[in-house]
Amino acid sequence: MTAPRIHTITLIPGDGIGPEVTNAVLRILEATGVKFNWERFAAGADAFETQGEYIPAELYHSIEKNRVAMKGPVGTPIGGGFKSINVTLRKKFDLFANFRPVKSLPGLETKYPNIDLLIVRENTEGLYVGIEHEVVPGVVEAIKIITEKGSTRIAQFAFEYARKHGRKKIHAIHKANIMKLSDGLFIDCARKVGKDYPEVQYAEHIVDNTCMQLVMNPWQYDTLLLENLYGDIISDLCSAFVGGLGLVPGANLGTDCAIFEAVHGSAPDIAGKDLANPTALLQSAVLMLRHIDEHSAADRVQKAIETVYAEKKTLTRDVGGTAGTSQFADAVIAALPSA
Repeated sequence: MTAPRIHTITLIPGDGIGPEVTNAVLRILEATGVKFNWERFAAGADAFETQGEYIPAELYHSIEKNRVAMKGPVGTPIGGGFKSINVTLRKKFDLFANFRPVKSLPGLETKYPNIDLLIVRENTEGLYVGIEHEVVPGVVEAIKIITEKGSTRIAQFAFEYARKHGRKKIHAIHKANIMKLSDGLFIDCARKVGKDYPEVQYAEHIVDNTCMQLVMNPWQYDTLLLENLYGDIISDLCSAFVGGLGLVPGANLGTDCAIFEAVHGSAPDIAGKDLANPTALLQSAVLMLRHIDEHSAADRVQKAIETVYAEKKTLTRDVGGTAGTSQFADAVIAALPSA
C-alpha cells in the first residue's frame, strides 16, 4: 500500500483572533484524513517582539521551500508603523493574482440572495503597493505603476480560469476616462487577451459606476477583473452581499507560490474569547486543498460548511448564532461526509 502523501505547508497563525481561527481550521483539516506537516511562524508585531524582524528570514525561506502557505489575519498599523505583511509577501513572491470567490452560503439570509461572483485582482502593481515619498514638507507623492506584463498576465489568469470553470462573462473595471495612460493600458491588455477567448463575454465598466451597479444589481456580474486598489475596495464591497469579510476566502497566487489567507482583520477586541468565526480562513483552506490536488477533501469540507450553515444550529454570533469558535469547528467536523 502506498503511504499517504504528507503536505508540508508554511503556517502563519497571525495575531488577535488569528491563532483561534487557525487552530479551528487545523482541527477540521486534520479530520479530513489529509496529512500535513505545518511549519509555524509569527509575523508582524508579534515576530518583531521576539525576533526583531516583522517577517523573519526563516519565514521567507519556508515559503520559498514549501511553495504553499496558509495565513491568519495580521494587523497592520494605520498611518505609520510597519508596512503591510500581506503586501510585502505578495511582492516578495510575485503573487500577482488575488483570487476571491464571493458566493452565498445556504441558509444565511442577506439582502442579496444567490450571489456567485469572482473577483480577480492584480496584486503587485498600482497605487496599492505603497510606493510613496515626501517631495517637500507638506507634499506627498504616491506613484501608480501599471505595466503591460502585469496587466496581460492577470487578464490571462482571469480568462483562463473562466474557460476552465465555465464562467461566462468578465468585466474589466477601470478609470480610463481620467487615467487614460495607466488604466488605459490595463484595459487595452484585457481587450487583447479577451480576443483569444471568444466563448467568454467581455465588457468594461468604470469603477465608480461599478460600485453603484453592484449595489443596485450585483447579479449582472460574473467575474470582475481589476487593478490592485480597485480590487481591494470592490472585493470588500462584494463580501457584504454574502454576510461580510468573515465568510469569504482569499488566495494570492503566483507562478511558483501561493498564500491562502483570511481577508478580514485581526479583531483584537474579541481575541481569546472563543467568539471569532473561522469560516473565511476555512474556505480559504478549501481553496488550498484544491491547489494541492486534494479535491475530494476540499469537496467534503465545503459540503460540511454548507450543511452547518443550512441547519443554522451552530453558527457564530456574527451571523446570528450563539456558538463559539470551537463549537462551530466541532459542528463542521461532525458534518464531514465520509471519504
